Amino acid sequence: MPRRIETHRIAGPAGALEALLEEPENGEPRFAALVCHPHPQHGGTMHKKVVYRLARGLRTCGAVVLRFNYRGVNLSEGEYDHGVGETEDARTCLHWLSERYSALPLVIAGFSFGSRISLRIASQRPDLRHCIAVGFPAVYKDRSYLEPCTVPRTFIHSTNDQFGSVEELTAIVNELSGPPQLHFVPASDHFFADALDAYEQRVIECSAAVS
Repeated sequence: MPRRIETHRIAGPAGALEALLEEPENGEPRFAALVCHPHPQHGGTMHKKVVYRLARGLRTCGAVVLRFNYRGVNLSEGEYDHGVGETEDARTCLHWLSERYSALPLVIAGFSFGSRISLRIASQRPDLRHCIAVGFPAVYKDRSYLEPCTVPRTFIHSTNDQFGSVEELTAIVNELSGPPQLHFVPASDHFFADALDAYEQRVIECSAAVS
């Protein structure tokens, strides 16, 4: 049986949100994951390579994955809201996903700007099973939303990320409760240039234990 792939228009706080739901290639879903994309004012959409690879890695581990575009991106209605409204968009999509797959554990994941949104929501949703933060931008100094958090967190980062060095990410993660897992992927830049396969494999390894 071919895997389920559906497009949706989810009723969001500022209008309809464009979304894409994909079930795993093999077998029934083991968990449900929401994936948040990078900054909408810098070309971020749910179709960016790093976001697509994140979603595919999660599906490989048995997730049904919902990707979506924030307000004002492509077919999503509304306007950019400096991260505040975008966080509410993500909450709305996470609720929609949890209603659709109410029996499954929930995971949230995101890349860059999306990692900040994912971590913010994880700090307020102790029922989540896991949070995966890819390319967390250390350049933003306000990190008060990272604690307290009881949800297991995994950070995946390029060794040559121009928005956060190995040393900066290590220091940030070491200060957090848990502590979270931190994995570096040898890559040329923030977008895992020349290392997308290795990055996706690391997503698979980090998602395999979710149940």
